[in-house]
Amino acid sequence: MFPFSSRNKMSDAPEVTPAPAKASEPHPLDALTGGAFSAATSGERASRIRDWLATQPTPEQLQEVFKELSGRDKGAARAVRERLDEIRRAKGQEAIAAEWADKATALLDASRFHIADALAWQRDAAKAGAPLSREPLASLKARLAERMKVIEDLQHRVQVQREAAVLLAQRIDVLSTKPWRDAQAALEALRADVERWQQQADELSGDPAWPSVEARFPPQLEASRTQLLVVWGAFQPAIAQAAAAAENPEAPLPPVPVWAEELRVARGGEPMVDSAAAGAAPAPAARPAVKTDPAVREKAEQAVRAALAKLQEETAQGHGKASAGAATALRTVLKQHGRHIDGALEHDVHTALIAAGELQGWQRWSADQVREELVAKAEGLLKRPEGQALGGRKIQESLRQLREQWKQTDQGGQANHALWKKFDEACNAAHKVVEAWLEKVRADAAEHKGQRLALIQELQAWTAAQAEGGAERDWKQVNRALHQFSDRWREGGHVNEKVYAELQPQWKQAFSAAAAPLETAQKESLARRHAMIEEATALGAAPVLRIDAVKGLQQRWQAEAQSVPLDRKHEQKLWDAFRKPIDEAFNRKSADRHKTAGEASAHDRAVLEASKAVEQANASGDVQQIRAALAALEAAVRGQAQAQQESAAAARAGSGADAAAPAARDAAAPTAPADAAAEGGEAPQADADAAPAPAAPAPKPARPVVAVRGDDRPGAKRDVPAAAGRPGRPGERDRRDGRPGRDARDGRDGGDRGGRFGDRFGDRDMQPRGPRLGDAAFRAQREAQEHAQAALRRLAAQAHGEALTQLLAAWEKRDAAQLPSAQELGSRVPAGVRSSWAQAVSAGPSGDASEALLRLEMAAEVPTPAEQLSARRALQLQLLTRRNDPQPAQTWAQDTARVLASPSEPGNARRLQQALKALLKG
Repeated sequence: MFPFSSRNKMSDAPEVTPAPAKASEPHPLDALTGGAFSAATSGERASRIRDWLATQPTPEQLQEVFKELSGRDKGAARAVRERLDEIRRAKGQEAIAAEWADKATALLDASRFHIADALAWQRDAAKAGAPLSREPLASLKARLAERMKVIEDLQHRVQVQREAAVLLAQRIDVLSTKPWRDAQAALEALRADVERWQQQADELSGDPAWPSVEARFPPQLEASRTQLLVVWGAFQPAIAQAAAAAENPEAPLPPVPVWAEELRVARGGEPMVDSAAAGAAPAPAARPAVKTDPAVREKAEQAVRAALAKLQEETAQGHGKASAGAATALRTVLKQHGRHIDGALEHDVHTALIAAGELQGWQRWSADQVREELVAKAEGLLKRPEGQALGGRKIQESLRQLREQWKQTDQGGQANHALWKKFDEACNAAHKVVEAWLEKVRADAAEHKGQRLALIQELQAWTAAQAEGGAERDWKQVNRALHQFSDRWREGGHVNEKVYAELQPQWKQAFSAAAAPLETAQKESLARRHAMIEEATALGAAPVLRIDAVKGLQQRWQAEAQSVPLDRKHEQKLWDAFRKPIDEAFNRKSADRHKTAGEASAHDRAVLEASKAVEQANASGDVQQIRAALAALEAAVRGQAQAQQESAAAARAGSGADAAAPAARDAAAPTAPADAAAEGGEAPQADADAAPAPAAPAPKPARPVVAVRGDDRPGAKRDVPAAAGRPGRPGERDRRDGRPGRDARDGRDGGDRGGRFGDRFGDRDMQPRGPRLGDAAFRAQREAQEHAQAALRRLAAQAHGEALTQLLAAWEKRDAAQLPSAQELGSRVPAGVRSSWAQAVSAGPSGDASEALLRLEMAAEVPTPAEQLSARRALQLQLLTRRNDPQPAQTWAQDTARVLASPSEPGNARRLQQALKALLKG
């Protein structure tokens, strides 16, 4: 062995002190990173890098450290790389944020703020990846939301003001239907409400955000103001005139019919109008009654109502331009005939004009929204994600649809030239892709046309080659080639309709010339097949079906079908017509056979009834009934009842021939062999001259004598020695003393073995098998037997479990009367064993059952509890030393008695039940 140290410790040589190694120089970046480059382990280096990153180093320092560290420790350099990526993303987001901040500032600084533009800014900024949650976009987003909220609040207040104006006008209308003094009492409150409404409307119009509301709201507010002031301006003079008329009887009556009627009655006059007319007469803008020709008034009302109906129809359908024209026409008619119409009709006219103005404003805004969506769609045709670019045809269809939608939008409202310019530019840019695609389509069409012309020439050449080949052709190959030509033409590529119309006749002419020989052969084959169908019909209609003729006809059909192919559907129809008469003939034959076989015989009916009885017994759950039903089923299967009936009939028929039977047996004894009665079952008949009457059948002996050992055969002479046979087996003594040998003792014959297999089964009482069963009867009896056996096994298992439960209950209560009977315990427990168990149960508890339980578990081969495994192994070792002692499998009955004599415990009861469950089954 070599020593571990190269220096001998016992040597006297002076020990040389090694020179210290030169200290490694520190890395230049160690001072910057806090010693990350000189760290001993990767984990320590990563920790120092994280501490250094917490000091927020500059991007230049990060880049330098990453460059040096990435080659040494990629795990530690990952944190530096992530910080650099974060800085790059922040720079990119700063640029995006600055861009979208400028856009938001422009929106806020604009003289008119559009809610749609603010929503689009927020949506597009999110799509572009702008950091909306960081400053300055977060504050700009909040300002935009606040501005939108202010504008929406203004628009809501406008709607409220409109409703308030309508309510005030309704109040004035209602007051005009009441007594003038009630109206005069409510005049001051009404004046205050009208002034407050005007003040609020002025506040709305003076709000700084008023120019930014939608274009439809200012006209609505002004229309409501005008209508309210008109009604209020008519109501005040009417009240003053009513008060003057009440004080001065000479003063004129007010223009309000209700008040005028009231004042006339107060002056002592008679009422001029009824109450119903008085309630419907007031108008918001009542004017003094002017005497007008009724014809002129009717003509004016008809003109105004016609223009009003037209405007209401266009407004209801949402037609912007048409409603504007209808509103202009209505205003023109109103200027001409306005002084001749009543107040109610004038009120309807004003309402319709206000609704038309709202529709025009809404449609203008809605049309702009639709145009912006179309512009976005047109620009999005080219701005698709990578790998999702649209094809030329798809872009062409999209452009056509977009332009059609733009036309429809322009038809419903005023044009927007700025949006049209953007839309047209986007469509022209996308159409360049369509132009490139069209060029490619034209080139492909020219190529496809050349391929189709070449295919037509190839088909013509193939037709000429087939014509030169002769009359003998492989029609299947011809048909396959024609199909291939057709597929190639179908897959020849796209050409325009004009070229296709030019090439298609040429192709049809060439293909017809090529397929003409095959079509001729198919016509001839059709004639032959129709002839075979007629022949098959004649064969099927024949009273006796000739199988050889059918086979020959089918072979001819197969040869014809293999030689000349037809269309698949046509060929299938011909085949169905060919096989139909033959199938019908075979079906008739099968139906006759099944009809004959289906007629259940008396034996089958008996078996079926017995099977039903077995099923009923299975359902009852009674073992005795099941066994009795099974025995009846076995008897029915063997046909014992039928055999008894037949034997009784045979006995009655042969009772008259009993006297002739002995004579026939005596005549046949010297000549007939001894086994004739056993094999034939009937006595041989005598000659016709000697015995003209037929001999009665002789009774069959229980065991026919075939041969016996020695010379004791019937008719043999006893004094003649027997012929020498084959020598006996080694060790077999010669029985000369006349005592019976082995074969004589056990009742067997040692001579003739009775044929090839001997008389091996001659000593058995073979039961004759019953008649053959039909299919239904056989299946029924087999299923009934299987169900019965399963039911017996199930009932036996139930009874076995109940017997064990009774045994354990008797052991626990020390009551021998509760012990189950020997029949319930099974064949493994004789009456003597049960008696010993009863004595053990009735006696007082004594003894230890641990060893007996172990022996029972060993005999039953069931597992032993874990705490008793060591005791079981020790007992097994003891039994190996006691070779003459009986095994546990032999003494399990005595061991059970020892256990039953001991005190009952739950653990011992479970172990005893588990062991007996296996032992009683065996």
